[in-house]
Amino acid sequence: MSSPKVIVQIFLSGSRILGKAFWEAGRQAVKNAKSAPQAAMGTDAAGVGHASSGSPTDQLTRQHRMTLDEAQLILNTKREGTLETVMKNYEHLFKVNSPPPKPEKPLARGQSAPYHSHYLQSKVFRARERLEAEFKLSSQEASPNAAAKSAESTPTTPPPSTDPSHPGGSS
Repeated sequence: MSSPKVIVQIFLSGSRILGKAFWEAGRQAVKNAKSAPQAAMGTDAAGVGHASSGSPTDQLTRQHRMTLDEAQLILNTKREGTLETVMKNYEHLFKVNSPPPKPEKPLARGQSAPYHSHYLQSKVFRARERLEAEFKLSSQEASPNAAAKSAESTPTTPPPSTDPSHPGGSS
């Protein structure tokens, strides 16, 4: 065999192998995209895509685009924490990341302006919203009897009479 012929055969065999590998990779990518299209696009934030049950907590996670654990980490609170602790930590973090007021005189040479972050401020705000919603949900679940009592105490109109002699009855 001549060397150019061997080189061409090696090139064709390599191309065929590489083509098959790319074909299989493409098929697998399509299969993965069909099974989890949101995760394939990279829009799944903090496991929100895994909140797929109909539970109220999962609904809050999807609505606020933040898990309960993430919100607690951001605001440095525990599961047993109170709303007062959440609000105290929120106010501190929100204030720290707020833009500073305009200085009356220019900064001295070598001094830098205080750092602030709109992104961190918005994360702190969203975490507070998520935890407030969770506290509201847990307080509703803790007192289902109060909701049932209020539903029982509301007056309802009686159903229409079926007696033909009655003025509101059917004929």
